[in-house]
Amino acid sequence: MSRGIEIRTSPHLKRVVTVDKIMRTVVLALLPIAAFAVWQFGLSALLLLLTTTGVAILTEAFFARASGRGNTVSDWSVVITGLLLGLTLPPGFPLWMAAVAAFVGVALGKALFGGLGYNVMNPALVGRAFVQAAFPVAITTWTPAFAPGRFTEVIPSTLTLPFMQPIPVGDWIASLNLDGWSGATPLAIQKFQHIETPIMDTFSGMIAGSAGETSAILILICGLWLAWQRMLDWRIPVSVMAGAVLVALPFWLLDPSLYPSPWFVLCSGGLMLGAWFMASDMVASPVTATGVVIYGLFIGALTVVIRLFGGLVEGIMYAILLANALGPLISSWTQPRVYGSK
Repeated sequence: MSRGIEIRTSPHLKRVVTVDKIMRTVVLALLPIAAFAVWQFGLSALLLLLTTTGVAILTEAFFARASGRGNTVSDWSVVITGLLLGLTLPPGFPLWMAAVAAFVGVALGKALFGGLGYNVMNPALVGRAFVQAAFPVAITTWTPAFAPGRFTEVIPSTLTLPFMQPIPVGDWIASLNLDGWSGATPLAIQKFQHIETPIMDTFSGMIAGSAGETSAILILICGLWLAWQRMLDWRIPVSVMAGAVLVALPFWLLDPSLYPSPWFVLCSGGLMLGAWFMASDMVASPVTATGVVIYGLFIGALTVVIRLFGGLVEGIMYAILLANALGPLISSWTQPRVYGSK
C-alpha cells in the first residue's frame, strides 16, 4: 500500500502482442494462398510476388531513411502490402508494371501519410488502383491456370520491357493447344454472357483470374485461422459477405438467368481475398463495434452494385477504398456513449 495504486483509463492491455508479431501472423496466413498461386500459374506468379514484395520493401526502406524514422521494414507490414498487391494482379502482369504498383502503393498509400498507423487507405489497393488506371489492358489480360510448362517457362508478357509490346497472349495460348479456353474470367463470362462457372470450380480455384483470388476455400480457411488467432475482427469479413448476399439475392430471385447467384458472387473474383485480408486492415477500418458492421455491409453491397450495373466486372477494390475513406466518419457516427453521460 505504501507504493500506492496506479489507476489508468481504458483500453487496458490484455495480452502482450507486438505489431511485428501481428504482421508476421498475417504473412503466415497469406503464404498458403501465395503457394497455391505459384502452383497454379508457375514461375510467372512467383516472379510477380517476389517483385511486388521486394520493391515494396525497398520503397519502405528508402522513405523510412529519408524521413529519419529508422528501420520500419522489420515490423513486416510492408511485406503484407507486397504480397497482397501481387496476389491481386494477373499472373502474367509485366514485372516492371508490378514494380510501379508496389512503389506507388507504399509511397502514396503509406509513406505520404506518415507510415504504419497513419495510412488512410489500404496501400496494396492504392497501388493496384494506380496501375488499373495506367495500364488497363495489361491488368485485364488473363492467362489459363495449370498451363503446361508453367514451371519451366514464364508467360511471355511477364518479362516485357517498359513500354514495349509483348508477344500477343493469344498466340502463346494457341501454342499450348488448350481446349475450351475463352480468355475470360468467371466474372466476365457471367456479366457479358450470363453463364455461371460451376460453383465447385470457383470454390476450389480451378479457374483463371488474379494470382491469389481464385481459391475461395483456401482464402476462407486462412482467414478463419487468422480470426482464430484474434489478428482480425471477424465481424468485418462476415459483414462484407452478408452485404454482398443481401444485394445479390433479390436480383437473383428476380431473374436467375440474368443475375448471378449469391454463392457465385461470394466465390468469384476478389471478394473473399478483399473481405478477409484487405477490408480488415486494422488502420484503415473503423474502430467501433457498430462501425465495423456498417463498414463491411457497405463494402459488400457496393461491390455487387458495381459488378451488376457498372462498366467493370469487379468492384471489390473500389468498394474497399471508398469504405476506407469513410472509415473515420463511420467511427465518429457510431462512437459509443460514455458511461453515465446523457
